[in-house]
Amino acid sequence: MNQLKNAIGRELPEYIEGYGKVRPFAGAFATMPDMERRAPKVKRILPGEQKLADNLETVFKRIPVTDGMTLSFHHHLRNGDGVVNMVLAVAAKLGIKDLTIALSSVFPVHAPILEHVKTGVVTGLDTNYMSGPVAQAVSRGEFPRPVVLRTHGGRGRAIECGQLKIDVAFIAAPAADDYGNLNGIEGPAACGSLGYAMPDAQFADHVVAITDNLMPYPLSPISIPQTRVDYVVKVDSIGDPKGIVSGTTKITRDPVGLKIAETTAKVIKAAGLIKDGFSFQTGAGGASLAAAYYVRQMMEEANVTGSFALGGITGYMVEMLECGLFKKLIDVQGFDLEAVRSLAANPNHLEVGADFYASPFNQGAAVNKLDAVVLGATEIDTNFNVNVVTGSDGVVMGGSGGHSDAAAGAKVTIIVANLLRGRLPIIMDRVLTATTPGETVDVLVTERGVAVNPRRTDLYEQFKAAGLPLKTVEELKELAEKIAGVPESISTQDKIVAVVEYRDGTVIDVVKQVG
Repeated sequence: MNQLKNAIGRELPEYIEGYGKVRPFAGAFATMPDMERRAPKVKRILPGEQKLADNLETVFKRIPVTDGMTLSFHHHLRNGDGVVNMVLAVAAKLGIKDLTIALSSVFPVHAPILEHVKTGVVTGLDTNYMSGPVAQAVSRGEFPRPVVLRTHGGRGRAIECGQLKIDVAFIAAPAADDYGNLNGIEGPAACGSLGYAMPDAQFADHVVAITDNLMPYPLSPISIPQTRVDYVVKVDSIGDPKGIVSGTTKITRDPVGLKIAETTAKVIKAAGLIKDGFSFQTGAGGASLAAAYYVRQMMEEANVTGSFALGGITGYMVEMLECGLFKKLIDVQGFDLEAVRSLAANPNHLEVGADFYASPFNQGAAVNKLDAVVLGATEIDTNFNVNVVTGSDGVVMGGSGGHSDAAAGAKVTIIVANLLRGRLPIIMDRVLTATTPGETVDVLVTERGVAVNPRRTDLYEQFKAAGLPLKTVEELKELAEKIAGVPESISTQDKIVAVVEYRDGTVIDVVKQVG
């Protein structure tokens, strides 16, 4: 089979069995949309008709859910989610086969999917992030078809543009009324924003709300409206809200992490961004939150009021909103219970969908308005391409999520990373799995120095004038290799187990089977 070469030099087959024809990544902004928005089926409900169904099995039969369908789910309950496993158990009981699961992120709690893969109930997976047993099984080649790995904005785009056609969206709803109005801020499993469920609700052929908190009509506020919901099912529990807390939502105490964070804040200041109207996104990891801590100090010292903080929202960002350091929070998902509380209480805490947050194919996503974003990496190469999909052993342990989206939109994209991760250098000539292209990455901050993408001579001059510890990325790589040696290359098999799509739907890389 002929091979294609994409814009970052990755060789790809023209066609991937179980995925289809490959459109190679051509550059961060090179691919133009050439389609129309997808329109779901038009339906009606007559006065007096009920949406409330006795159980999921009844809904499966009414729709009906059949072999080969695509069922979608959101991940706002994260590792506390109970709905995916509940729905797939019904599919298995009814003997339904060959389902594709479009789940915005996969967590360890979703391990039962693997049993459904063995029995043929599930044959495909479409997601933006994976961790735990499912990710490990994908790496071992246990899924019949390659998994599609998208970005958060790319998933919104794929649904809206008809590339990811959803037959039935099952929406875990912390609060619902009997006519299908939904929100995520009330009830025993309150999770905050329902942003990743919004494109599913808007474009799926059928929408089923699953709730453990049925409220009187009309529910208020409304995140997803009755006009897009076909059925409501009341269950005992949709999940455990304690599981929504992202792995680390506390500022790191690690001295190396704190040094990187402080340098990151100095980078943002030297770039001239700490001024009124400043907009910011950072992750929920300890080092990223520490960067927010130092940025906050600088904002307070300069008496600066930022315009908004964006993305997955943590309690630390809520604190900055409540202290008047940001005028607004734009929230696509809550990373902790403080974010849930704030969304419910504060009108300046805004809930948005994944398409509003980060889709590249609309009239403007929120990421386009970012001044600075602070992101992590498992690997970065000398062309500034970043890997956040696979670990040093080649096993899938993450995914882009909003990484590529925010990097593309922000004026200054900063990658923060320890020079060594688990005694291995993080800088290499070529990352194992390219996720975010180097053309959208501006700065790498490590504990041993700051490297600026050669494309950004403007930033280099600003940082030099500010006395930042500048090094080339090659110098940092050499330094890491002096300390830890050159890492051995990972051997993979020929089988493609996952296709990594860039946010525009082109293929930036593939993941091959390990072990």
